[in-house]
Amino acid sequence: MRVVTLCKICLVFHLAVFSLAAEIPFAGWHRVSNDPIISPQGDGWESAGTFNPAVIRHRGKFVMLYRAQDKNGTSRLGYAESTDGLHFTRRSQPALSPEADYEKDGGLEDPRLVKFGDTYYLTYTGYNKKDAQLCLATSKDLVNWQRQGVIVPAYKGHWNVGWTKSGAIVPEKINGKYWMYFLGTSADKTDQMGLASSTDLIHWTEASDVPVLPRRPGQFDSRVAEPGPSPIVTKDGIVLVYNAADDNLVYRTAVAVFDRRDPRRLLRRSDQPMFVPEKDWEKVGQVPNVVFVEGMARQGTRYLFYYGAADKYIGVAEAPVVP
Repeated sequence: MRVVTLCKICLVFHLAVFSLAAEIPFAGWHRVSNDPIISPQGDGWESAGTFNPAVIRHRGKFVMLYRAQDKNGTSRLGYAESTDGLHFTRRSQPALSPEADYEKDGGLEDPRLVKFGDTYYLTYTGYNKKDAQLCLATSKDLVNWQRQGVIVPAYKGHWNVGWTKSGAIVPEKINGKYWMYFLGTSADKTDQMGLASSTDLIHWTEASDVPVLPRRPGQFDSRVAEPGPSPIVTKDGIVLVYNAADDNLVYRTAVAVFDRRDPRRLLRRSDQPMFVPEKDWEKVGQVPNVVFVEGMARQGTRYLFYYGAADKYIGVAEAPVVP
């Protein structure tokens, strides 16, 4: 009887793993480069850290907007582009610098990018050394940006009673609305994932009274469950790469699948992380032991995932496309 019970448990476990894998359009991750593809440089606006990049395809090139930090701790968004997705050329001046009151002194942090029609939508964290809030800007060319303001304000959520960050917009309409996964801080000071909806991509309303991807005590995502890049919509669901941190604030990468008919409904999530800090430059930096994925682009038969490492560098990993 015990052998039979153990076999049933093993079967259920393997079926669960297989079921999750079957819903994900990419296989195992591998680093493309053993070294950072972008590192801090000079004495100016990107001298202390270059990390947490958003990447999107534009006119045959890979365009990256990345967080760049100076020695005073102020962040701007740098611009870089590449023809192969691996070797990037940076512009000498930032694409976006602190201007609005909600960005002053702290700056612009942690971008995500998505495109609808001929418009690019950039979500980012506006930080003024007091509050961090989820903000939006729009552009036709990824160079000239129009700020749309704070879209999910801090301290005013249903369950997220602190800061707001990290807006990953679903790249297609569902049930006549646009949807965005975001990070909120709950009353217990942990960071969990919420959901907002919009009819115009500019004005957003919280769509859930509770986190849609809560933290899991005792696991690798016990402290933080934070959206990564804009998700991939498949016939099986909304596949969202997310960044997870445990109680020691070690950041790893995982995946969650939501119902494509109801983006609030979580179908499955990783039992184990798919990508973890291994290299010295991922373990040592401004914040140790961090891989933090914010950029993703498909290139032929592979996906490229761009990540911040130790809040100082940018790395890239790849995963083959699952037919």
